[in-house]
Amino acid sequence: MKQTKHTGFRETDIIKASEIGQYCFCSIAWYLQKCGYKPKSPLLEIGIKKHEDLGKIIESTQKNNKKSEVIAIAGYLILIFGLFIFVFGVIL
Repeated sequence: MKQTKHTGFRETDIIKASEIGQYCFCSIAWYLQKCGYKPKSPLLEIGIKKHEDLGKIIESTQKNNKKSEVIAIAGYLILIFGLFIFVFGVIL
């Protein structure tokens, strides 16, 4: 049997976990948002700004953690090399 239509999911077919909470809180607001209406609220805009700021902080922290890991590995390698020289008294 041949398939005549594409039956793949569209992004609009997927319901996110946060949408379930929105629907439970107010199904009309959820429906309007799905239809493309954007809520207007100064508090909403403040919340969006705070989320963006937190995202930048998290991203910066993750980059600093990576740098710390690299520095720690380099330190351990230097320590091992120094101990090797101390114990065996030779330089490779």
